[in-house]
Amino acid sequence: MAIDQGEPKHALGVDFGTSNTVAVARWPDGRARPILVDGSPLLPSAVFAELDGTLVVGRDAVHSARIDPVRFEPNPKRRIDDGLVLLGEQEFPVVELIAAVLARVAEEWRRAVGPVTPDVTLTCPATWGSTRRSLLADAAARAGLAGARLVAEPVAAATYFAEVLGRDVPIGSVVVVHDFGAGTFDASVVARTASGFEVMAVDGRDDIGGLDVDAAIVEHLRTSEWQRLLEPSTAQERRAQRQLWEEVRIAKERLSRAQSAEFVVPLLDTEVHLTRDELEKLARPVLEQTVRVTKGLLDWADLPDGRLAGVFLVGGASRIPLVATLLHRELGEAPVVIEQPELVVAEGSILASAAMLATGAATPGPTSELRLVSTGRAESATVRVAAASVRMPGTTGLQPPVDPWPDADHSSWVPDPHATVPTPKPVFHPPPSAPVSSGPVTSRPVTPRPPPARPVSSPPTFQARPPTRVERAVRRPRRTGSFLRFLQILLSILVMIAVPLAALVLAYGWGNGYPIQTDIENLIRDLGELLGI
Repeated sequence: MAIDQGEPKHALGVDFGTSNTVAVARWPDGRARPILVDGSPLLPSAVFAELDGTLVVGRDAVHSARIDPVRFEPNPKRRIDDGLVLLGEQEFPVVELIAAVLARVAEEWRRAVGPVTPDVTLTCPATWGSTRRSLLADAAARAGLAGARLVAEPVAAATYFAEVLGRDVPIGSVVVVHDFGAGTFDASVVARTASGFEVMAVDGRDDIGGLDVDAAIVEHLRTSEWQRLLEPSTAQERRAQRQLWEEVRIAKERLSRAQSAEFVVPLLDTEVHLTRDELEKLARPVLEQTVRVTKGLLDWADLPDGRLAGVFLVGGASRIPLVATLLHRELGEAPVVIEQPELVVAEGSILASAAMLATGAATPGPTSELRLVSTGRAESATVRVAAASVRMPGTTGLQPPVDPWPDADHSSWVPDPHATVPTPKPVFHPPPSAPVSSGPVTSRPVTPRPPPARPVSSPPTFQARPPTRVERAVRRPRRTGSFLRFLQILLSILVMIAVPLAALVLAYGWGNGYPIQTDIENLIRDLGELLGI
């Protein structure tokens, strides 16, 4: 799709998320509003395969999954490297699952705006390489969004921070994006350049998110009577289980605005009361992990004073008030959070015209040189020194004690084999006593569930962070051995003495016709007489 450089055009920004997809429409006069799907700006990124092979997406897929969860995939974005996904008895290319979600966005665009061809921007994680980008672009083309341009998610968020919120971000300063969504967490350092924004560093966890807080609430409130809900065996119990998780999520969101919330436990018809204090005690272990990652990222970046333009909270789970409180306390910088943080990335992508990503090989520049501060997101037992994030042995952090989708086919989130730049990391041995954080004591302990099977290519190791661009620019040469250093100094002294003496001898005997040896003898004799020796 060619970009009209003259008259402003309609624009559509799409944030294809792990749990939810969001789209924002922008008119030529600058007005912007989210595309509503079934009355909500959040479209679940879930896909359900009907018996005839038809793919149903969004809330329709979630509702259908209550009857036959085997044909349900809640997170197609996590399956992007799988090629084929088995739903029921049929295999579907993962590109078709993503295309089905994006096709629903295109359908709602035509319903809301009309038969207008927009300029489309589509966001993706900053660490995705050309293979994943190409697949996402292909899915958009199949969905009727041909010519979609790709923008890194933290770049879109930083652009929104500067352009929509009007925050002052001078060239050379950075914005820290704290993206806490339903299923994943990412922290990014985004630098302002003369041409826009560039991602300088990124770190995060793909195994923690708002769903972990929901799971902690369920575990805290559960009683022996809840067994049928947590391990359903009938269609009625499966429907009640999904309703329970929805009630818990709504109660959690209400506690972001109020001090208490109540909901009715389905199937049991009992009322439950939950307070904000209880929520904060349950959520703190998860939130502290995200704060440690963000703090470790800033420590690694080692920014000069005055370079931090702001900390921006993005993602629906960042609405929990304790997120901003913990970040402010740890970073000393009050984070910025807006009323609808889920919409930030989609709208920001429309304005980030100078930060488009190619679907082919990465071009030179800071984005192509992107490094992960820490790796091993799929490791089962790792103390992540670079990000100061601690994982307890045998877990991947605080895992939901009850899987919201126990019958769905969960797959591992594997590293991109064609990442922008492969980054083999040196390893070093840990100190004798590594720090281990302990979360606050809650009234009921949360028992982590076993993590899903994840391929581990090597034993957990401590990962040394790579140098920053500033460090690479000012890095001092390595120290040599003491003996070699002594020889260098001695040689320098000899040169400093020999060169002036040679020049003195040449000047003293210039043009007298005597041999050089005679000139040296005469010079020594004259110096001796001059000094009285």
